[in-house]
Amino acid sequence: MALWFSASAVLPALTAEFHLSGFTQSLFTSSVQAGFVVGSLTSAVLGLADRLDPRRFFMVSALIAAAANLAILAVEPTSAWVPVFRFITGACMAGIYPVGMKLASTWARGDMGLVVGLLVGALTLGTAAPHLFNALGGIDWRFTLVAASVSAVVAGLAINLAGIGPNVHAAPPFRPAFVLWAWKIKPLRLANLGYLGHMWELYAMWAWVGIFLHASFAQTLAPETAAFAAKLAAFATVAIGGVGCLAGGIFADRLGRTTLTMLAMAISGTCAATVGLFFDGAPWLVTAVCLLWGFSIVADSPQFSASVAELSDRFLVGTMLTLQTSLGFTLTLVTIHLMPLWIEWLGWRYAFAPLAIGPALGVWAMARLRAHPEATRLAGGKR
Repeated sequence: MALWFSASAVLPALTAEFHLSGFTQSLFTSSVQAGFVVGSLTSAVLGLADRLDPRRFFMVSALIAAAANLAILAVEPTSAWVPVFRFITGACMAGIYPVGMKLASTWARGDMGLVVGLLVGALTLGTAAPHLFNALGGIDWRFTLVAASVSAVVAGLAINLAGIGPNVHAAPPFRPAFVLWAWKIKPLRLANLGYLGHMWELYAMWAWVGIFLHASFAQTLAPETAAFAAKLAAFATVAIGGVGCLAGGIFADRLGRTTLTMLAMAISGTCAATVGLFFDGAPWLVTAVCLLWGFSIVADSPQFSASVAELSDRFLVGTMLTLQTSLGFTLTLVTIHLMPLWIEWLGWRYAFAPLAIGPALGVWAMARLRAHPEATRLAGGKR
């Protein structure tokens, strides 16, 4: 997962050296999102995750993605080839992220929330890794790209050591004809609205928080100190989400999925609305708010997928999960590209505030779902 933000993490250095526009900066992340949507839909339609050994599928995807990420070094960062390579990386992530989820779920025994939360926590830590590589590499942004590719190759080889659990079974096939059921069936509609509210905020924050921290620290610290501190703070902000996922999984299994998702979105939405007010303040205070935001913003993520799986009829699960993921990652394209406009129009003090709209919608949707009779199907009756 280090490949996901490998190029995004070095944007401050690239922008300073190559004068990238706001749109180009957004493209470094949105190309991956678009690739993932296309890749996940293709995988679902062809049933690749069921027809292939998941470990081999994971390995080949990781190796191709690592090669596409390294290929960026062969061209100028302003080249039109960069979004192409990023798109390929994102498409290959469809053989890593969902396949890893499936592999982990084969070991679940009444603790699906914890198992999925543990895996998404690991994915979150991997997503944060480029910020750490960026700090360790100093001013050389190429180090981050190489380190991300190396880690992906290691992961691609290491996955062959993983076993497949006793709960292995073929996922229901993707059925395009049933796509509209995600809207017609009220519990599914509410769960999907909650997920879309979550995704409206998540990837825009992940893509831009490093740039925000660098801009904020530069107001109060020496340039070199600000750059290094911002890289470490960005890593910690995203990485702490791994702890949030694990805690959220335990919480959801014991106290309910809607309870956890509403609480997490209420906290993250509040952080989105207020974090800019701390811009150019004491670095420790800005970092503290970002850490709370990073912890809460992804704590609920695995539970939306678990909710849709539990609320769907068996023959609909594959289609509903594919549709949920595709819609969510497509929505991220909007906020990732809106962020530079909000920065220009509102300044850093209020640029993140519009992201709070998503969690607000999400809390409303999950509250409605909680009151629905079908909510008893969630987490063994724990709403």
